[in-house]
Amino acid sequence: MTNEALIAAIDKIGAEAETRQGAQYVETFVPFAKMHGFMKHLKEDDNLAFDYLICVSGVDHADHMQMVYHLESTKHNHMMVVKVKTDGRETPAVDSVTDLWPTAEFHEREAFDLLGIHFNNHPDLRRMFLDDNWGYPLRKDYKDDIHIVSR
Repeated sequence: MTNEALIAAIDKIGAEAETRQGAQYVETFVPFAKMHGFMKHLKEDDNLAFDYLICVSGVDHADHMQMVYHLESTKHNHMMVVKVKTDGRETPAVDSVTDLWPTAEFHEREAFDLLGIHFNNHPDLRRMFLDDNWGYPLRKDYKDDIHIVSR
């Protein structure tokens, strides 16, 4: 499927998503409230069949937090990126996609541990690397007076 055909297929899903050709991949920006249903459609639609979650990353943009999902269809050999702003910045949250792609479990736990992003319906959301009282060192507003880590 060409990127133009992929964009047309994604636009048919609706979900108030904005899709465009990015520098390397097709990129879709989807609203927080529509994200899980949109992702489920990407995986289960036979024409799209995004069966492989390559990477999940959390990003702090100073004025908002964002999750970025890199997806691939091994069946159709196409790739895309899905971006979603979290629900708020003080207590950022998005829906977990571990029910769709089990490999998301540790990606989401890492974003939780380092950025403080909560994943609704995650099966085992707990810190991976740091103690519970550490803070979130990948946030732009992170201050560490004890360990002297600065940005």
